Amino acid sequence: MANNDQPFSFDNYNYDDFKKFDDFNETQNEILTNENIYTSEIEDDGFVPTSNGSSTTVKNKDSNFVFFYGTSASGKSVILSAILYYLNSYAGVLRPKLGSPNSREAQILLADFFENIKRGILPNRSTRDQVTRLDFVFDPNNQSKKVPSINISFLETAGENHNEISRGGKYHADIEAYLNSDIPLNFLIVTSYDKAHQEDSKIVEFLDYLEKKGKNLKNVNVLLIISKWDKSGNTGVDNEQHLENFISERLSMTNNRIDTYNLSKTYFTIGNVQNQAGTEKITLLNLESAEVIAKWLYYNIVGYDLDYEGTFWEKIKFSFSK
Repeated sequence: MANNDQPFSFDNYNYDDFKKFDDFNETQNEILTNENIYTSEIEDDGFVPTSNGSSTTVKNKDSNFVFFYGTSASGKSVILSAILYYLNSYAGVLRPKLGSPNSREAQILLADFFENIKRGILPNRSTRDQVTRLDFVFDPNNQSKKVPSINISFLETAGENHNEISRGGKYHADIEAYLNSDIPLNFLIVTSYDKAHQEDSKIVEFLDYLEKKGKNLKNVNVLLIISKWDKSGNTGVDNEQHLENFISERLSMTNNRIDTYNLSKTYFTIGNVQNQAGTEKITLLNLESAEVIAKWLYYNIVGYDLDYEGTFWEKIKFSFSK
């Protein structure tokens, strides 16, 4: 564990109840392309051809995608940076996936995340009408063959874009491309401790939107995260019921969906955050809740715990190697 404080965890859940996509572990998949966008060549007289329209699609299944939902300033980027930091600092090695379209971008953003989080600097907010896609390979430090390396891709967009689906609207085309594609998706739905009561109906709209896209909530991995839990005055919850009470009171409609479809829920805090000269800075880093989310993701992708102790023979082997 990263710290001694114990967060609400999923240890008491019956993992057999979690629903998984059958194709999470596919290894032979197609390559992402944005082909046939232009169909003409530029003529010698300087004529600029017209694009025949956007045909953005997501074709590859050689990764496990994590889609963040959350309105502006809900804490999505902070959660992402904390998950990445935990995976790379305690659980194994996280590296950009070679050959992916954004490997250099991922490497730069990863370096910024890691440099800033140690200095207490919170990440910048996402850019509107743009999907930040980060493709990584995660190599666990667990030596069991049941705990393999995985490809994992994080998808994040600005909170303003999520308002577009209100009252029958639709997402920007770049976001629609992922939701329309037949790829394994895990959804992290983020709402903050101080604004959760204002976002109940918006979250339900998003869940309805997923249903319209053919993503049956009974078969989709969804985790509701109450971010900025430190604003409650605590860095954790006293017990599971503490969190349950908060969600049922502030997010009654969302809570009904979560319970009906047996989806998951937890809280998140990055630690102690203080306002210094008009800027919020982390004064004490806490990765416990990031650890819970990271382990939830890994289990739903692989089907085994990230800290799985190994088969009978592996346990014997590991005991001799110590």
